[in-house]
Amino acid sequence: MSTGATAIWGRAEQQDFRSRVRGCLLGGAIGDALGAAAAGLSLEEIRAAHGAEGVTDFLPAHGRRGAVTAVTQLTLFTVDGLIRAQVRRDTGAWHPPSDVHRAHLRWAATQRDWGPDERHRENGWLAQEEWLYARRAPTRECLTGFGDTVMGTLDHPKNPAARDSAALCRSAPFGLLVGWEPQLVLQLAVECAAQTHGHPTALLSAGALAVIVHGLARGETLDGSVQHALSLLAERPGHEQVTDALRQALGSVRQGIPGPALIEALGDTDSAEEVLAVAVYCALVGEDVRHRLRLAVNHGGPSAAAGALCGALFGALHGETALPPAWLAELEGRSTLLELADDFAMEMTQGPALHSPSSAAPGWLVRYPRG
Repeated sequence: MSTGATAIWGRAEQQDFRSRVRGCLLGGAIGDALGAAAAGLSLEEIRAAHGAEGVTDFLPAHGRRGAVTAVTQLTLFTVDGLIRAQVRRDTGAWHPPSDVHRAHLRWAATQRDWGPDERHRENGWLAQEEWLYARRAPTRECLTGFGDTVMGTLDHPKNPAARDSAALCRSAPFGLLVGWEPQLVLQLAVECAAQTHGHPTALLSAGALAVIVHGLARGETLDGSVQHALSLLAERPGHEQVTDALRQALGSVRQGIPGPALIEALGDTDSAEEVLAVAVYCALVGEDVRHRLRLAVNHGGPSAAAGALCGALFGALHGETALPPAWLAELEGRSTLLELADDFAMEMTQGPALHSPSSAAPGWLVRYPRG
């Protein structure tokens, strides 16, 4: 698999990229945690429980404030798989979908095991993080899709009728492969989504998100990144529902004061294309990041998913320093998120200094084994 043009990294470019990677992962986790307390509630139920303004701050969910859900867990393992793919490339074993799939199987083990198994050193460091061994509302489709080691394909995907947002939500990291051509980023996201969600709208929504994040990570505007995604989607069979949803999101920006009514008009179900449209709309119209994320979680749709996607888009666009410090301070797993983000940025910008076909930094191979 060819990845297209290779970026040339100066110091300023490395720092900018690392900030966007951190922003994408931390922003997604903040949105996920903010929406966790509203998960499964209608707008009326959210207001009844939390007041007329709805959710405006972290609230207790899963036993604490700032807790993340399976959305963030799976996103972390997506990043882990992408790093492992790059490390294994030196061996000639270059098939990123397989490496990401193996990483997601390591996530599946966290959902059934009591804690890390130190006998399996080949799992790397992320699978040793004890806080990840907790069920945080994973979808049935993810549990069944990763319930065995068989990989789905685009011809024979897992759960072919599944069209909810779970595969979409873990797909933002594919967009951080800024050295890849966008059509290959889309293809990788689609192939990895097929491991749990086989419906065309779910597959293409995951691909569209990856292309949008890819544009943002390269310094494009959000509107421009969406337009680029639309142009690539147009080449794909079955794109119409995803394309229509994104166009409606762009058109809704000029339809009045942002609020739940406009958001629910974009979609109040967990269909992947509707959740993507809500996230794009909220990322475009909010006054600041807090306002954007509050818009994304206060509606009758899937609050954690929409919040996570909106946060990931905003973070990739503006970098980590644009995120609210008070929310970062309470965020569950922040140190793990930062560590993984920095490892990803280092691998993507300085990989040849860490490993080559003939040599490798031993510490790096302990963290990301080639086995």
